[in-house]
Amino acid sequence: MTIRVLMTRKVPKLTSGMDVTLLPTLSEMLIELRAMADRQPGYISGETLRNIDDPNEYLVISTWKSLEAWNWWLRNNERAELEGRVDALLGSSTVYKVFSYD
Repeated sequence: MTIRVLMTRKVPKLTSGMDVTLLPTLSEMLIELRAMADRQPGYISGETLRNIDDPNEYLVISTWKSLEAWNWWLRNNERAELEGRVDALLGSSTVYKVFSYD
């Protein structure tokens, strides 16, 4: 059963005291996560979208051959470590929602 996973991330609004390298650093991490996922059994595709009404919100949609393949990836220690760094950079956790086709 093919599934799609929707992940949302919220980038904090940049203020005068924030590090201006946040967005390039985030972009590099997300590219690395996508490259890692691309090498995983069961990964089909992924895309990253930016909310037009709220440019600080990102949506990542990934498609997997099965829920088992997704769960294996979700438990991958290397992925979890990098995701933890992304969440720490953003100051909030990534939100995951898993959907199946009817």
